[in-house]
Amino acid sequence: MTGSSVMDEFSSLLDVAGSYCKSRAANLVKNHIFASLMGPYSSTISNFICVNGRSDKDWSAEYRLYSKERVDADSFYNTSLNEICNALPDGEPIVFGVDDTLSRKTGRKIDGVAWRRDPLGPAFRTNLVRGQRFLMFSAAWKIGNGEAQMLPVYFEHAPTATRPSSKATEEELAEWRKEKKRMSLGTRAVAGFDKISNSLPERKIIAVGDGGYTTGFILKNMPSGISYIGRMRKDAKLFYPPSEHHVTKNGRPRSYGDRAPTPEELRQNDSILCKEVEAVASGRRHTFRVKEIKNLLWRPAGAKISVRVIVIAPTGYRLRKGSKLLYRQPAYLLCTDDNLPIEEVLQYYLWRWGVEVNFRDVKELIGVGDAMVRTEPSNRILPAVLVGGYSLLWIAALKMMSKEVNPVSRLVAPKWRAELEANRTKPSTGQLLRQIRAECLSEAIESYTFDGFVSGKVMDTKPKKLGIKLRGIIQTA
Repeated sequence: MTGSSVMDEFSSLLDVAGSYCKSRAANLVKNHIFASLMGPYSSTISNFICVNGRSDKDWSAEYRLYSKERVDADSFYNTSLNEICNALPDGEPIVFGVDDTLSRKTGRKIDGVAWRRDPLGPAFRTNLVRGQRFLMFSAAWKIGNGEAQMLPVYFEHAPTATRPSSKATEEELAEWRKEKKRMSLGTRAVAGFDKISNSLPERKIIAVGDGGYTTGFILKNMPSGISYIGRMRKDAKLFYPPSEHHVTKNGRPRSYGDRAPTPEELRQNDSILCKEVEAVASGRRHTFRVKEIKNLLWRPAGAKISVRVIVIAPTGYRLRKGSKLLYRQPAYLLCTDDNLPIEEVLQYYLWRWGVEVNFRDVKELIGVGDAMVRTEPSNRILPAVLVGGYSLLWIAALKMMSKEVNPVSRLVAPKWRAELEANRTKPSTGQLLRQIRAECLSEAIESYTFDGFVSGKVMDTKPKKLGIKLRGIIQTA
């Protein structure tokens, strides 16, 4: 049943996802997701219990929900993926962005916590921090006019293999090397692509990644039928296919021909003219100057995979009106599909930034990584459930937008942001959270306080009962 508000749409999607679990587990998970969105505190299980007004009840079932693996997090992502596919026209490719993130943790007994490189550290100094690593796949929901919202459809805890002690035997070291390769990000990314490809056998799939995922291992093991777009090094060594003059009578045939220009040499080559391509970024349409070369070979990917290289010239910008014109860094892209129009290649790569936005939202607004749990199932399932709820929240808003219904109709923008909000094509995650809080709280106070006082009418009906206990919102663990 289609609801008339974000909360109604969101609840119906959660009911669909929860139908794959037992009824009690589905209700508890639904309450936890609501608490992560409604509660003003960190997203710990203790706070979930308090927000739902169960602080005086037995809490063991709430923790065992994840430690005993009584929840299937894939049900949330299957629901999201089905809704995304239903929203796309037949024959349209589905675009996925992939990336990983670090959630800082200090506990030494928490599963998956290890010393890792700080991604926010300076380039000239490698800082190490303790934390957990997560891998995310996000799919694009097209909004129109070239814009899209990236929605998480796969979220996995990606720990590394524990190195054995210095007294380990050769057999133990060999086993650790195998485990290290099996748990690497490249292997996990390929497994994620396999899972998505098997669930969408009739869809054309386009995968987009940054430089960390543009590797020979991923390109060689990518499932057939998936086109890849990724960022590459500016000094990557490229080759033309072997031609007739490379054929010799003796020896095996050559796999690579003459050296091709590197991406940086292509950018500096004035004999190759630039082409102007339009794409949407940050809600506005921009013009980019690009160069490309098709039918090239890259040694890490092997001689069987033909790639095209696209160079995006630096774009100019000004810090303020009338200031000096500054330029950003150029970008170098690799694409395994020679038939994909260059406009679409550029637009799909710009969409990939939505994965970074999802990481920021789920960690800062939803509270993924706040939970104080230790076991391996809890650290694997609980973050995935919260990210799945975040994905369904956005789907509820996008479904309302497709029906030309404003999902944040209860919110009034401040005067200094009224013009900016009027020109936006989609709300922010913060607006969606404020909207569902306003919907939930207004049902609790408008029915029996000021409405009846101002009108003078006698309220002969009881107020509507809420699914979430509001008294727990002002209580913390």
